[in-house]
Amino acid sequence: MVAPNLISTTSIIGKTNTEFITAAGANVLVNEVDSSQVIRLNVLYIANVVSADAFCTVILNRAGNSYPFHYNVKIPISTTFVAIGKDTGIYLEEGDSLRLTASSDGVLRYLVSYEVMS
Repeated sequence: MVAPNLISTTSIIGKTNTEFITAAGANVLVNEVDSSQVIRLNVLYIANVVSADAFCTVILNRAGNSYPFHYNVKIPISTTFVAIGKDTGIYLEEGDSLRLTASSDGVLRYLVSYEVMS
């Protein structure tokens, strides 16, 4: 589980994903063990797209431990929460994952922009 040296990066692939967040939660990004890659999260937006307040938790999973860095954040009706802004990127090393949970299904939608570097 060694993250690649970013100075010697030979490939940077930009990606964007969007999906609804479930109450059960799901890993929205996973950097597999021994991937020889690092994932840089550029932005993570969470939008409330229905007519009820909702709550969201954003968790970094690393080495079998969970680190919620936004816990049970209230996202009011018709607003967008910037969980990771363009000036505060996060790196997912090998074996890391980013997990999102919502207070109910079909209320919150995320958009994540990231780069896979190897």
